[in-house]
Amino acid sequence: MVSGTGTGVGKTVVTAAIAVLAREAGRRVAVLKPAQTGVPMDEPGDLAEVRRLAGELPTRELRRYPDPLSPEAAARRSGLPPVTPVEAAQAAVELHAKHDLVLVEGAGGLLVRFDPDGGTLADVAWSLGALVLIVAEAGLGTLNATALTAEVATRRGLNVAGVIVGSWPAEPDLASRSNLVDLPVAAGAPLLGVLRAGLGRASREEFLEEARRGLSPWFGGQFDPECFTGSAAAQR
Repeated sequence: MVSGTGTGVGKTVVTAAIAVLAREAGRRVAVLKPAQTGVPMDEPGDLAEVRRLAGELPTRELRRYPDPLSPEAAARRSGLPPVTPVEAAQAAVELHAKHDLVLVEGAGGLLVRFDPDGGTLADVAWSLGALVLIVAEAGLGTLNATALTAEVATRRGLNVAGVIVGSWPAEPDLASRSNLVDLPVAAGAPLLGVLRAGLGRASREEFLEEARRGLSPWFGGQFDPECFTGSAAAQR
């Protein structure tokens, strides 16, 4: 489960980066997006971006809502049926029957509502026993959002595998550099990667190299959190 601390934190780029490294390692990987919001029906969504960056791979989008709202609110406004946690979990299980790795990209944060009954991505993760990756921002305010996400996940019996910074600025400020040390503490889990800002505009070849550089060996990358944190701390 790839869940953000909010909207626009880099979940899609992180999902694509994990997917491209898995493919390079010879694994069969698929990506599931239970609910896409804020994108018209005739325009490419997050899964199209994943395929553009990571190469052609199986993807599945269960429902699309044009309004940039939570899935529940967008479904209600559009008149389309909502996505339920059961539906999302079943889709993940179906994909996993033919793939080694299924990445499920959420919409917004872990507790954004899917349906009127209050179903969330956390419910999908719990029903599948899936690992949760928290994608966080780099700068001021990220520690509280990350800690809240991790605490909710832990209280619900979920396993937070780690935290990834989805968009690292070219000129990080003091807060961003300091947060490299504090984010793992807030998440209660290791820092598993830092991806540079603007990576979504990279060519496929450049994206693969940046994914390798920015993600942990846990994903097949080369990221060393201690080296990166030390290098960032030396910047002024």
